[in-house]
Amino acid sequence: MKKIALLFLSTVLSMNVFSQDFQKTNIGLKSNTQSMDVEIQFYAPGIVRVLKSPEGCKFTKESLSVVKIPEQTDFITEQQGDVVALRSSEVRVEYNVKTGQVSFYDPDGKALFTEKPYGAQFSPFNDAGNRTFTVRQAFMLDEDEAIYGLGQHQLDYLNQRNSKVWLKQRYLHACIPVFQSAKGYGVFWDNYSPTTYNDNPQELSFESQAGECIDYYFMYGKSGDGTVAKIRELTGQAPMFPLWTFGFWQSRERYKTQKELTDVLDKYRELRIPIDGMIQDWQYWGGDSAWNAMEFLNPEFPKPQEMIDHVHNKNAHIMISVWASFGPKTPQFQELKKMNALLDFTTWPPKDGVRPYDPYNPAARDLYWDYLKKGLFDRGIDAWWLDSTEPDHHNEKESDYDLSTAMGTYRSVVNLFPLMTNKGVYEHHRAATSDKRVFLLTRCAFAGQQRYGAQTWSGDVQSTWQAFREQIPTGLNFSLSGVPYWNTDIGGFFLWDYEGGTGNKAYLELYTRWFQYATFTPMQRSHGSGVKKEIYNLGKKGDWVYDSEEKYINLRYALLPYLYSTGWQVTSNAGSFLRALFMDFNDDAKVHNISNRYMFGRSFLVAPVTEPMYVFSKKDKWKDPYEDFSKTGAQEVYLPKGTGWIDFWTGETFNGGQTVTKAVPIDIIPLYVRAGSIIPWGPKVQYAAEKRWDNLEIRIYPGADGKFTLYEDENDNYNYEKGFYTTIDFLWNDNDKTLTIGDRKGNFKGMLKNRKFRIVVVDKGKGVGIEESVKADKTISYNGTSLLKRM
Repeated sequence: MKKIALLFLSTVLSMNVFSQDFQKTNIGLKSNTQSMDVEIQFYAPGIVRVLKSPEGCKFTKESLSVVKIPEQTDFITEQQGDVVALRSSEVRVEYNVKTGQVSFYDPDGKALFTEKPYGAQFSPFNDAGNRTFTVRQAFMLDEDEAIYGLGQHQLDYLNQRNSKVWLKQRYLHACIPVFQSAKGYGVFWDNYSPTTYNDNPQELSFESQAGECIDYYFMYGKSGDGTVAKIRELTGQAPMFPLWTFGFWQSRERYKTQKELTDVLDKYRELRIPIDGMIQDWQYWGGDSAWNAMEFLNPEFPKPQEMIDHVHNKNAHIMISVWASFGPKTPQFQELKKMNALLDFTTWPPKDGVRPYDPYNPAARDLYWDYLKKGLFDRGIDAWWLDSTEPDHHNEKESDYDLSTAMGTYRSVVNLFPLMTNKGVYEHHRAATSDKRVFLLTRCAFAGQQRYGAQTWSGDVQSTWQAFREQIPTGLNFSLSGVPYWNTDIGGFFLWDYEGGTGNKAYLELYTRWFQYATFTPMQRSHGSGVKKEIYNLGKKGDWVYDSEEKYINLRYALLPYLYSTGWQVTSNAGSFLRALFMDFNDDAKVHNISNRYMFGRSFLVAPVTEPMYVFSKKDKWKDPYEDFSKTGAQEVYLPKGTGWIDFWTGETFNGGQTVTKAVPIDIIPLYVRAGSIIPWGPKVQYAAEKRWDNLEIRIYPGADGKFTLYEDENDNYNYEKGFYTTIDFLWNDNDKTLTIGDRKGNFKGMLKNRKFRIVVVDKGKGVGIEESVKADKTISYNGTSLLKRM
């Protein structure tokens, strides 16, 4: 009996030793298995960090994307056999002490996401003399699971399943190693070296060239919106842009004189075409050796202050191009060279010794801003076009990645380049003034960039229907990566496929359709190379191209209260402008693979026309087919189930869950409004702040209950961060046909204390199209106190 008792005790002790093959910490656990150190950390109840490294390898890593500090999270630890479970209020994490596998479940035990058993790999890698590793982690997905994100990659499909994506910053690509699933979770792979995302029937994996550890974050948001909110909670919130940034922007590659730029603005004002922004592209500094001097050295810009003042006096704003590189004759180049803060590889332009600077170096970022401030900011430039923030890399050699930066080899931090470049300008601008919000237009992005007031554009895309089609899922995947502001060159940048440029009506069809789409992106901006895309250079009033552009510019301005209020939702509630359909209709499996339709905000379903009505060869001479608008095509649009839909142009109502056919004459983009939507309709203006919103039309799209929050502030400073803004809630009860306008919350200098709202309940032929309604159903006087009206 004594031997049996001792044997039993020995067995219990050995089991206990095995069961304690981990150490519980304040934020998770630490463990060692498979010659690997593992750490699981709760950053929040629904955000979990997983770290794995070769056994005994000491390292210190501070994420440059993640700004969240782990919060105190209550969790319960349980062990059953080889599996340790850590359970918070939002997620259950299981860790296999034998294999090192980590799996994630919802609180009810539903499987969400899992590593592949024995899926971690570390291969020794010599990173320019630094002994590090190529790191790889494999995961398992459900067979029919849809995956989105990874940044911007110029693809014509949305779902990233069964694809291989090279995640290294380069021309036309903005690489963000974040994906999210239609199951309601997201993953951020926190590595800055060139990385391969690969999904195939066997596994999904991330593999990065250089790293000391596997480091990723699992985020359970329960929905697309919830996951975006977790991404922003982890990597930072997006600040508000000024009201004027949501108006129309005109650009060209390039305005060669200051008179060209001011003449364009004057012509828009003369024609009474609304405009808020003018953009000056490169070479205002002169020749390539003075590349990016951040001064007006070009003799064609003899009085730059007069040009800037002229733009402001015309109630517009000016953005100017600055680059992440410098020519050898600039003082910036010489000072950066002394600081050892230039990256010695060939960039654009690939001559005259132009070199990128080292944005990883805080002293270099200081110098960059000092010159930008002295040469441009102090003159009153309103916004910054940060070009080539990948950066451009010509005559690429592997040895280029061995170059040292202030944060390690270029290889180890290459994907951070846009984040650090935008960070430098944003933080210095914020330090210089709180009276003007930062607005950056940039060509590349990384995780967390939304916190730096940056809007990414898709780069110098070609002017083709295929490139146009690619913009829609590209923008959606970018937004699903957690970065909300994105836009594209209207009509494409390079017109290589169209003889005669803007004189070619086949191109004008493409431009017109692209312009319609861009109306429903965060920035409406016309730009291109080798042609003049100003509205009056495309045609004259009465021409279909002119009339359609004028129509959609005016539509953009009518939507300003909706746009600005949506911007507030982005800032305050981690909202999104560009919304893949699964974000709102995830229960409708048909939408998971729809790549060319999307929601703009929560109300508008947008179905861009991405096919030409007529196909001609380059050399065809043909009669204008658009003279007779009745001879136009039609487009099928799937309306997601779960709600009713109202045709924006006609007021006709449709049930969801069906495909409808919409006629698409050259001036119509299929546009449907979700039942229950409440849309504030702005006044007709020539620039964003021309008129106050004291007599807004409020369009109610019946068929479901609805809510909208109207946001207002001082339009262009950071006082909103101190609480100086107002919100007004509009609530529609569809059964009772009543509208409640809630109490005005908050205050700011110059706010409207008394105003009128013109209420229009949309019906067939009523409250439709871009023009304000002739007659309202009710006109309500409002002084900030809640009221209810039956319609």
